[in-house]
Amino acid sequence: MYPAEITNPMREQLTTVGFEELMTATDVENALAKNGTTLVLINSVCGCAAGTARPGTIASLSGDKKPDNITTAFAGVHGEAVQKVRENTLPYPPSSPSIALFKDGELVHFVERHHIEGRTAEQISGHLEEVYKHFC
Repeated sequence: MYPAEITNPMREQLTTVGFEELMTATDVENALAKNGTTLVLINSVCGCAAGTARPGTIASLSGDKKPDNITTAFAGVHGEAVQKVRENTLPYPPSSPSIALFKDGELVHFVERHHIEGRTAEQISGHLEEVYKHFC
């Protein structure tokens, strides 16, 4: 577990713009049971989360097409929730940060850490916007 004084600002970067925080397995189950599209950002303390994953995902939500529900779980903080998300993103291996898009509870797109590292926030945002055009 990471200390709250380190992770709270990283969590708030998402929750202040409307991301629902998933803290338990039940939270994940409830989020994925919703009709429509649900984005799940597995948050992390790493630099690629700070530099590209969080800002890129936030920026991707400014267009006309976007997920119906936006959620987040924090690796190293919300272990039960992250594990439940990872069960729902199989066969992809565990990845933090990562971005999953579900439609009616089914995984339709997954962005692994190695697709985030080395890319800019603008590239992440652009990629997600294209994904939203297809699925949302």
